[in-house]
Amino acid sequence: MDYIAKGKELRRDIIKMLHISKSGHPGGSLSELEILIALYYEVMNIDPKNPNKEDRDLFVLSKGHACPGLYAVLADKGYFPKDDLWTLRKVDSLLQGHPDSHKTKGIDVNSGSLGQGASVAVGLAIGAKRKGLGQKVYCLLGDGECQEGLVWEAAMAAAHYKLDNLTFILDNNGLQIDGKNDEVMSLGNIKMKFEAFGFKTYEVDGHNVEELVNALKENVHNQPKFILAHTIKGKGISFMENNVGWHGKAPNDEEYELAMKELA
Repeated sequence: MDYIAKGKELRRDIIKMLHISKSGHPGGSLSELEILIALYYEVMNIDPKNPNKEDRDLFVLSKGHACPGLYAVLADKGYFPKDDLWTLRKVDSLLQGHPDSHKTKGIDVNSGSLGQGASVAVGLAIGAKRKGLGQKVYCLLGDGECQEGLVWEAAMAAAHYKLDNLTFILDNNGLQIDGKNDEVMSLGNIKMKFEAFGFKTYEVDGHNVEELVNALKENVHNQPKFILAHTIKGKGISFMENNVGWHGKAPNDEEYELAMKELA
């Protein structure tokens, strides 16, 4: 697969749905995209034709506000028609502003309240172990989200229960709604912290699909995994990149045209 071309295609879908809805979160949706490509196109055991199959791998988008990126991927994989993307955030749409497993095929967990996704992922991983079906659980975290105590309680439990079927991935773009992580509440050496909690850790370029796939596929025994993925908020659109103002703002008509030209 041409990952660069796929990334541009999905980024166009993200920008179009946000422009039509006139609301949403472009920054984190764009920064996470290669992580989602690695998971959904190369790593996870899934079947869009049978989205509820019992032995499927499970994905938790803990940073639920970045669901436009996930919706773009799910539509491209065939979980629902692509035209549904243009109903984002509308009343009665299957695609709400945060993931809803009751409405959207391919969504395993409702999310959006920051920090909770990590704990839910731990519970899913424990359940998967007990079912014995070989399921793996992947949880995508935001870096601002890692200021939540819930994340660290979940990390402690994951190591205690030796959840080697669980992977936390951090979309480390360095920005959150109020500004730079380091200015709001520094995460310090986040990789070392997860190591101290008992995780096998990796550090990768979060826009390099090959690096992500290699880390995701490495087998580990009796330890959960943590992947520190360095990313760029607003990746792919010059005026959005590393700009905190694009955390939760939809592009207007002029910005939409500029963005789509850059993604052509």
